[in-house]
Amino acid sequence: MRWALVKVSLAVTTMVVVAFAVPLGLVIREMARDRAFSNAEREAAAVAPALSITTDRDELERVVASAGSDAGMAVHLPAGDGQDALELGRRRAADADIAAVRKLGRASTTGVTGGSTLLQPVALSTGKIAVVEVYVPESEVTNGVGTAWAVLAAVGVALILGSVAVADRLGVRMVRPAQRLVEGAHDLGEGRLGARVPEEGPTELRLAAVAFNSMADQVVQLLANERELAADLSHRLRTPLTVLRLNTASLGEGPAADQTRTAVEQLEREVDTIIRTAREAKPQTVAAGPGAGCDAAEVVRERMAFWSALAEDEGRKWRVAGADRPVRIPVARADLAAALDALLGNVFRHTAEGTAFAVDVHNGDDAVIVLVSDAGPGIPDPEAAMARGRGSGSDGSTGLGLDIVRRLAESTGGDVRIGSSVLGGTEVRIWIQLDGRAPATGGHRQPRRRRPGRLAAVYQRSRSR
Repeated sequence: MRWALVKVSLAVTTMVVVAFAVPLGLVIREMARDRAFSNAEREAAAVAPALSITTDRDELERVVASAGSDAGMAVHLPAGDGQDALELGRRRAADADIAAVRKLGRASTTGVTGGSTLLQPVALSTGKIAVVEVYVPESEVTNGVGTAWAVLAAVGVALILGSVAVADRLGVRMVRPAQRLVEGAHDLGEGRLGARVPEEGPTELRLAAVAFNSMADQVVQLLANERELAADLSHRLRTPLTVLRLNTASLGEGPAADQTRTAVEQLEREVDTIIRTAREAKPQTVAAGPGAGCDAAEVVRERMAFWSALAEDEGRKWRVAGADRPVRIPVARADLAAALDALLGNVFRHTAEGTAFAVDVHNGDDAVIVLVSDAGPGIPDPEAAMARGRGSGSDGSTGLGLDIVRRLAESTGGDVRIGSSVLGGTEVRIWIQLDGRAPATGGHRQPRRRRPGRLAAVYQRSRSR
C-alpha cells in the first residue's frame, strides 16, 4: 500500500508538472523573442526621424552610431533625384526581402545566418521609402531562456520529490496500523492471548483494530469459560470415582483386583491432572526444546504391560516389536501414553474377545512410526473416523480418541493414517517428525507430502512380513 501511494503520487505530480512546465517554457521562449525584436524596433525607430529630415551620408552615419551598434544596423536608401542608392552599415538581408518591405510599406522579419533581421520601412521627405535593417542575433533571442527552463525543471523536480515524500509519510501512517494488526493477529494465532492492537490510524483501520481487540477479548473469555467447564465436569467425576475406589477394596487379592485398583488410581490421577490443567491452563506458544520429550519404546512397553492383563483375560494374542531399544521423540510422556491408551482402548472396545493386536515401533533418522494394528473387522469409513466428534457411532464412542492421536502427531509436523493391517483388520499409523517442524496453531492443517525415505522402506518391509 505504501509503495502504491508513492507511485500514484509520483505519476500524478509528474503529469501536473509536465502539463504546466512545458507550456510555461514555451511562453518564456516567445517572451524572450518578443523582447529581442522590441529592442530592435526601438533602435529602428531612433533612426526614422533623421531619415525624414536628411539623407546625407555623414549625418546618417552619426545617427546610426548614436542609435546603437553600426555593426548590427544597416540603412538602405533608394536612388532618386540624381542620387544613387545608398547603403549604410553591414547588409545581411536579401535584395528581394528589402524590395518587398519597400513595396508593401510595413515591417517584417527574415532569417539570416546567425539570427534574424528586422526590416523597418521609413518614409523620406522625397516620398521614397528607405528601409532600416536591424540584426537580432540568435543569442539575444534565447537570452535567459535556458536559465528560466532550468529554474522550471528544478521547481518541477522539487514538487515531485515533495509529493513523493508526503505520499510516503501518508503511506507509513496507513501501513503501520495495518502491520500492527497483522502482527496482533499472528500473535493471537500463536496463542499469545494478551496480544492487542493500538486503536489509532485512519478511521477504517482504527475500527478494524477495535473489532480485533473485541474479538481477542471474546476469545479469552470463551477459553476461560471452556476451562472452567472442563474443570467442573472433571470434578463431577470425583463422586463415582470415590465409589469405585471404595468398591475395589472389597475385591480381595489377585491380579484382576490389583489391575482394577491400579486403573482406578490412574483414572483419579488423570482427573486431577485435567482439573489442574483446566484451572491453570496457558496457551502453548513455544515448541519443545532440545532434550524434551520421552522414550517412545519405554512408554509402549509400559502401556502394553498395563493392557496385557486384560488381553489375557479376553484370550487375545498380542505382540510388541521395535520397543527393545530407546526411541526418543519430541512428545510428552503423558500425551503419548494417552494416545496409545486411546488406540488400544478402541481395539478392546470395538473388536470381539480373542481378536489379536500388535504394536510396532519403527525408528528413522527424521521420523518415528508407531503402528497399532488388530485382526478385527476394520473401519468402513476411515475419513469419518478421523473427523473430530464423529466416532464410530457405537455406544461408548465420543469420537475424540483418534482426534487425540491426530493432534499428537500434527504437533510434531507428522500425521495419522488409517488403513488395513497385515492381521486383516485396522491399522493406525502415527507418523512423528523428529526435525522439530511443528505446524502453525489454529485449525486443521493438511499433512505435507514426503518423499519416500529409508524409514518408509522399513515400514513397507514390515508390512510384507
